[in-house]
Amino acid sequence: MNEMIFPEQTPFGTDSFAENPSPRCACLLLLDTSGSMSGKPIEELNAGLAGLKKELAHDSLAMKMVEIAVISFGPVTIENTFQTAQNFFPPNLSANGDTPMGAAIKQGIELVRQRKDDYKSNGISYFRPWIFLITDGGPTDEWQSAARQVHEGEDKGAFAFFAVGVAGANMNALRQISVREPLKLEGLKFRELFQWLSNSMKDVSQSIPGAAVPIKSPKGWAEV
Repeated sequence: MNEMIFPEQTPFGTDSFAENPSPRCACLLLLDTSGSMSGKPIEELNAGLAGLKKELAHDSLAMKMVEIAVISFGPVTIENTFQTAQNFFPPNLSANGDTPMGAAIKQGIELVRQRKDDYKSNGISYFRPWIFLITDGGPTDEWQSAARQVHEGEDKGAFAFFAVGVAGANMNALRQISVREPLKLEGLKFRELFQWLSNSMKDVSQSIPGAAVPIKSPKGWAEV
């Protein structure tokens, strides 16, 4: 079993809900940091994360409502617990290890569940969370039970799960994990991907919790 690594950081306290009672739009990033991501891929991924913060900073509403968390896998590490965009500081990821995708997905689903419980106990309304998986390989651990959790969560409307494959990704495995058709990243267009994600989060934050929000076309970063 892969050991979980937790960074030393100050948790996002409930005091913040009193200061900022805005509805929350949670987005969890599950990022493959296995050894095959070393070099240019991990550099571009880090640049994309920095761009995500910069893009969200241009929207005052998104800064208060969008919450970002990051889990890397290779090994499974909680890089950032859920923080509003204003308090989100992108981690500097490095590549090493294998691809424990199944464990990462399960940890991610649990992190989302805990955050939703925080919202409920503090009377904070929220949008359906997004879980966004990016990988350039295939799972090296048991992942079928994680896939079942994804499908069950989607069926219940607990979250929306998206999978993106970088060159070399096991797209067949991603199709079995994700209810939605996985997307293939065009080259190393992580910056364009995160710009799209930022714009999507802005759209969600400007809508009403519970309302259906059309998803923007991934044209410009995905092979469509």
